[in-house]
Amino acid sequence: MKPGIARRYQPYVLSSLDGIPQLDRLTEARRLAMRALAHVLPFRTNSYVVEELIDWDDIPDDPIFQLTFPQPGMLEPADLAKVASLVRAGASAQQIRPVADRIRLKLNPHPAGQLEHNVPRLDGTPLPGLQHKYKETVLFFPGRGQTCHAYCTYCFRWAQFVGMDSLKFVQRETETFHEYLRRHTEVTDVLFTGGDPLIMRAWHLRAYVEPLLGPEFEHVRHIRIGSKALAFWPYKFVTDPDADTLLRLFERVAQRGRHLALMAHFTHPRELETPIVRKAFERIRSTGAVIRTQAPLVRHINDSANTWAEMWRAQARLGLIPYYMFVERDTGPKGYFEVPLADAHDIFRRAFRQVSGLARTVRGPSMSATPGKVVVLGTQEVRGEKVFVLSFLRGRSREWVGRPFFARFDPRATWLDQLKPAFGERRFFFEEGAVAEPPHVVAWE
Repeated sequence: MKPGIARRYQPYVLSSLDGIPQLDRLTEARRLAMRALAHVLPFRTNSYVVEELIDWDDIPDDPIFQLTFPQPGMLEPADLAKVASLVRAGASAQQIRPVADRIRLKLNPHPAGQLEHNVPRLDGTPLPGLQHKYKETVLFFPGRGQTCHAYCTYCFRWAQFVGMDSLKFVQRETETFHEYLRRHTEVTDVLFTGGDPLIMRAWHLRAYVEPLLGPEFEHVRHIRIGSKALAFWPYKFVTDPDADTLLRLFERVAQRGRHLALMAHFTHPRELETPIVRKAFERIRSTGAVIRTQAPLVRHINDSANTWAEMWRAQARLGLIPYYMFVERDTGPKGYFEVPLADAHDIFRRAFRQVSGLARTVRGPSMSATPGKVVVLGTQEVRGEKVFVLSFLRGRSREWVGRPFFARFDPRATWLDQLKPAFGERRFFFEEGAVAEPPHVVAWE
């Protein structure tokens, strides 16, 4: 399809899963497992992903298929069998729901203390649609942006999409969001996140963004939008009815002297290859916005140094800025997707050394853990002990940032809380009292 030709967005969800003709290539057992999984974990894809990104001659191993369609290994066998038996027996979604909810609660729906430690307050009232973990940066979850054009199977925000209100954080009052920023002049960066804020119509996004361009928000210098729309629905920026309105908003941000960064999630090089996404890059960059790229390292999808090197080279060539390689978070179907930290660093290092300096803006592998963003710098032998060398890129305390520390080497560890201090130390320097208070009373300095 030529990039200038409009395409109507056609989603596929659980109720229309069986209507995707390409799935006839799979066995009935595999399709049953997919339906069962889609009752527990969120499933949503669309015609662009199905028709232009997936190589159907390579399923089920195709990386984009693994990225967007439920896979049997994503749940414990007993849990999957329990839901599958209900689906096979013709149980309704309402009958399956209690079983699915019990399984979801076992999957660590909110990692890194998101509900307990990061929610700020305004006049004593919690603001569940905001996260204020780091002094300069506020994350905002607009109510209209809490879905996506398609869901990633590894998504660490899966709890936003499964209909359990107690697991959601979302802010529906625009005035409350703006009032919080008025009072917190230490905030220089606002990150619109979700879900995907670019699922919203441009005029809804404008209602949040345009007030930030006024003199009372002069302290807000950087506006970021976390989105996978470029990968899953690039028509948003080219031929959708509000595409021009959206790009005019981007231009206005730049004209008012603010920096707009589109934090684009690209998980595999194939997402960068279609003519329509290339056209979207051109249009976005022409507004003065910058596109930075990030993704987690996930098994079955991109756990290859060559894949990451190819992706970073393509991004640099297209004018995008490689930003982060993340470690898959300790939530949801992590057992299917996680990669040991030792392997993650090895993949990062082998990919990093293949690319030129223009792509070496990327940082990783990075864990967004409870105390902050921790990067694995490598492994080393020190005083006869093999250790991980780690450092904080961001921390609840600024004093932690850039401070190297050491953990005993563990070839199986996949997350920070599985590591033990090296050299006989009882605890890491950041553990004692690190999250004793919620962020609105923490002395960031």
